[in-house]
Amino acid sequence: MPEGPEIHRAAARIHKALAGKPLESVEFAFEHLKPWERRLRGREVLSVDAHGKAMLTRFEGGVNLYSHNQLYGKWYVQRAGKLPQTTRSLRVGLHNATHSALLYSASDVAILQDAELATHRFLAKLGPEVLDPGVTWQDVAARLQDPRFRRRRLTALLLDQSCLSGLGNYLRSEILFVARIAPDRRPCDLDDREVEDLARAVLTISRRSLRHAGVTNDLDHVRELKAEGWPRWRYRHFVFGRDGQPCHQCAAPILRMEAGSRRLYVCPNCQRAPELLDG
Repeated sequence: MPEGPEIHRAAARIHKALAGKPLESVEFAFEHLKPWERRLRGREVLSVDAHGKAMLTRFEGGVNLYSHNQLYGKWYVQRAGKLPQTTRSLRVGLHNATHSALLYSASDVAILQDAELATHRFLAKLGPEVLDPGVTWQDVAARLQDPRFRRRRLTALLLDQSCLSGLGNYLRSEILFVARIAPDRRPCDLDDREVEDLARAVLTISRRSLRHAGVTNDLDHVRELKAEGWPRWRYRHFVFGRDGQPCHQCAAPILRMEAGSRRLYVCPNCQRAPELLDG
C-alpha cells in the first residue's frame, strides 16, 4: 500500500498538472459517479492535496474528489492524449487541455461536498499528519502518550491512522529501528528519552522519505553504497525488506517478523530486544 510520502508526491504531481485549469473531460468507472462526469466538465481544479493515505482533488463550487489508493491503486500523470502502458483497470480520469491524471485499480472513490469532509468515515478520524511541516516532535510525543494510545503495542499503533496519519508498513519498521525500540513495546513502557527519540524518528524518517523518493536510510551512507554499485533495493532502507542481510549499523542479521499480518523487520541488537536474540 502506498504510504503518506508516496501519496504526497503523487498529489504534488497532480496539482502541478491540473491546478488552475478547467477540466475538459472526466471519466469514472463507477456507475453512481457517472452523473458527475458532466457536472465536473469545465470546472477549475483548485488544488490537490494528501490527507494521510488519501487524496482530495478540490474543484470550484465546493466539490471534492476523495480517493484512497488502498493496496494496489496508482495515479499516473500523462500528457493529454497519452495513456500509460499498464494492464490495470482505469477508475478515474481527469483531463484538461495539456495533461491527464489517471487513477488505476483503486475502488475507494467518492464525490464529497465541502460540508461532508468533516464527517467522512476516513477523513474524520485522522490523527496529526506526520508530513505537515507544522507538526512538531512534541505533538507526536503527546499523541503517543494520549490515554487512548499509550497502552497499545507500537506494532499496531504506528499503523493506526487515528493516532498519526501517513505512516505505513515500511515506515513503521524504519522508525522503530532509528529510535532503537523493540516493536513489542508500548508508549507507556518507554521513558521520556525513548518517547522523544521515537517522536523525532517518526518525523525524520517520514519527511526524509518524502524528500528523497522513499529512501529512509542515512543519506551519507546511501551515497557511499551507491558509489559502490549497490542497487536501490539494498540501500533504500535501514531494515525493511532486508531480512538475513547485515545491519548497516552493527552487522547483525536483520530479522523478519509478522505483526498484524504485515511484514516487520528488526535488528535484534540495535533495537534492544533480548527475546529475539534467544530465538
